[in-house]
Amino acid sequence: MPSTAVAFKINWKEKGTAKKGDDKHEVVVAVGPAFGAAINKTIVQVDHASVLREVLAGIEEQGVKARVIRSLSTADLAFMAHQAAKLSGSGIGIGIQSRGTTVIHQRDLDPLSNLELFPQSPLITLETYRAIGRNAAMYALGESPIPVPVVNDQMARPKYQAVAAILYLKECQSLIPDMKPVELDVEFTIREQGGM
Repeated sequence: MPSTAVAFKINWKEKGTAKKGDDKHEVVVAVGPAFGAAINKTIVQVDHASVLREVLAGIEEQGVKARVIRSLSTADLAFMAHQAAKLSGSGIGIGIQSRGTTVIHQRDLDPLSNLELFPQSPLITLETYRAIGRNAAMYALGESPIPVPVVNDQMARPKYQAVAAILYLKECQSLIPDMKPVELDVEFTIREQGGM
């Protein structure tokens, strides 16, 4: 008997230029220029809708508000996340590149410093994305969470290096120089997929 898998679809609506928030209990999530648009899956074919949904769920589980912005002038993960942190009322932001690489940032850190970095996108699971959201929310609440465990595989880099370069190039093709980040209204719809 065939089983039915559930998948999610992101419905985006731009709300205009992202503004600095004043809610001390919020985390701003910055997605890359091509995230959910020109690119819809991570480097290991996980739907962006599922990734973003898990990050937002992790944030909301802690009673913290989440806002989503799209970075348009940079595809560099550190600068996207730092931009998100500077716009966040709590000073905490998350950056997610289209290939899945993720970082938790804080506004008063240098752009190339961070709170937690998840550099090996092929190894990040949906459970990890949810934990990333949860930890970011805990930082926003002034807590000091235990860092999310990071899996390391020496062979991940050579195995995925060419694909990562192609995805980054595609991400960069969606850049709009000198454009400020835009705030997004995000809704998820469920779409059923048949399977065995």
